[in-house]
Amino acid sequence: MQGEALKGHLDLLLLAAVEHRPSHGYAIVETLRQRSRGAFNLTEGTLYPALHRLEHAGWVASSWSDQNGRRRRVYELTDRGRERLAERQREWRAFALAVNHTVEGLA
Repeated sequence: MQGEALKGHLDLLLLAAVEHRPSHGYAIVETLRQRSRGAFNLTEGTLYPALHRLEHAGWVASSWSDQNGRRRRVYELTDRGRERLAERQREWRAFALAVNHTVEGLA
């Protein structure tokens, strides 16, 4: 599931992926892949521009970390990011409920 289906939800997914612990890019991709049971497999060309956008918005902060001799940029939620994540989760729940009711023909 990529492209148009992912569009509009990427920020929510990335914020959720770093909610509990700071993570570098590859770990974020793996978190999304595992949580989605393989449905989300982001490329670097999708991931890093989105992370930079989230950082510019003040929702994530990044810092450099050295692990096993490798220097990696690590991303974590800011307080503003936690607020944005909670807001987007509420929006998602309302949207998903409306779509489910529409698709399933529920009143």
